[in-house]
Amino acid sequence: MNGIYPRRECEFQLLRYVADAVRNEYVHIGVILREAATGDKPGQTDVRFTRDWRRVRCLDPDADTALLEGMESELRRRLTDPSFDREPRGKLMRILEESLSLNVQMTAPKAYLAESMPAGMEELMRLYVEPQARERASRIGGRAAIHARMRSEFEHAGVWDLLRKRIAASEYTRPGDPLRIDAGYRPNGVIRMFHAVSFEPGLETAKVLAFSAAALKLGVERVEKAELELTAIVEPAARLGATDEEPERLAMYRFGVETMEEHHIRVLTTSDMDRVAATARRELRV
Repeated sequence: MNGIYPRRECEFQLLRYVADAVRNEYVHIGVILREAATGDKPGQTDVRFTRDWRRVRCLDPDADTALLEGMESELRRRLTDPSFDREPRGKLMRILEESLSLNVQMTAPKAYLAESMPAGMEELMRLYVEPQARERASRIGGRAAIHARMRSEFEHAGVWDLLRKRIAASEYTRPGDPLRIDAGYRPNGVIRMFHAVSFEPGLETAKVLAFSAAALKLGVERVEKAELELTAIVEPAARLGATDEEPERLAMYRFGVETMEEHHIRVLTTSDMDRVAATARRELRV
């Protein structure tokens, strides 16, 4: 017993990214936590992946971290299916393995007593996946920081798993187009897409998005029979020191924003993401 509440009987499995199976080099990237069933009531199941992929990139610079993020959504969809807890364990393991890539492995289940599912998940993530989480926020920057803020706000609104991720521009432009838009959804006759654009390393990402916008819009109209609203999410100017006291930085920041707006891309900052997520929640009727 812990206080007046008994701890919950659970089991957890770690998900790890394996860069080289022969050398057995890996880093833990996520946790699956399952609560034991009580009577006829199935236990809760949750899965969480890291939000900081630097350890993975150190191990494998070519790792497709966006694909790994999409895997989390697929796993959560399968794990929360009502039929999941009624299947034999062998089939459950096959279902999980089908959702994993060749570079992601799952450890054997281990027993765990949790005060609650959220508290248990936080503790397991801190122990095995993100032992230095307190330092993470101060070090992360650039496009990764913008994408993390986007994801956090969409998750808080309860819509992240309902969004399309890593939308291939080649579906709408032409084969070989390498651009992938971070996220999007279709509420009605319009498709909303969102892409993190950082000016921290320069204006290359902004220029690529601006160059692609017209073909992307035409392709969406042709393929989806819908209008495209393309939104770039950028850092606030002050975050980059783009102020009147730093005229060169301010001029670069304005050039990046104006370049995208000239190509009919809506430009918002991370400070607007709570409003964007609230709109998505309303339009997706969550």
